Amino acid sequence: MNIVRLIVAVAVLTTTAIVSVSAQQTKPAASAPVPAAPQTSVAVPDSKMALIYLEAFTDPKNGIARFGTLLNTLTREFQPRQTELTALEQRIQQLTKEINDTQAVADPKAIQQKRDQLELAQTDYKRKGEDGQAAYTRRRQEIFQPLQEDIGKALEAYAKARGITVIVDASQVPVVYAADSIDITKAFISDFNSKNPATASVPQP
Repeated sequence: MNIVRLIVAVAVLTTTAIVSVSAQQTKPAASAPVPAAPQTSVAVPDSKMALIYLEAFTDPKNGIARFGTLLNTLTREFQPRQTELTALEQRIQQLTKEINDTQAVADPKAIQQKRDQLELAQTDYKRKGEDGQAAYTRRRQEIFQPLQEDIGKALEAYAKARGITVIVDASQVPVVYAADSIDITKAFISDFNSKNPATASVPQP
């Protein structure tokens, strides 16, 4: 179950009916009494609400430990691409500077060669940057999807075990007041980390 499905935003809608009566100068005619409508009992479901701050899950020190491990893995996998892009960026800056500094005195053919090199470098940088971003997005989804599913299942089990029927993400829904006792963020993170070590396997690319 996706985490988003577990987050319930609570809204209260109050409707007020106003009935007005017009005064008459003459005495109104007596009317027959209206029989009262029969009362029906409506079952009110038992509910227990809890707050959680999902943004705290990614905290490097106090959040879900597996998040940090997976993020480090993702960064390590894409470091070669980042290094290559950094080198290309530096090459573009160098060529741009050389052209600007020498175009007034250098041989026009030499300047044109540098401009051609600059254009190729810029095209290469743009293409590799777009390819790298697309690959990063796919890999990030691949790596974090299993963790999201595990957290969703764990959060549902945690709530059921404690009789919690509604969980609100307080980082998304404004909360005017809430007792500290209904904030389950730290308790859930601690429970999840104890059952899901940070050394869990990472999906292979």
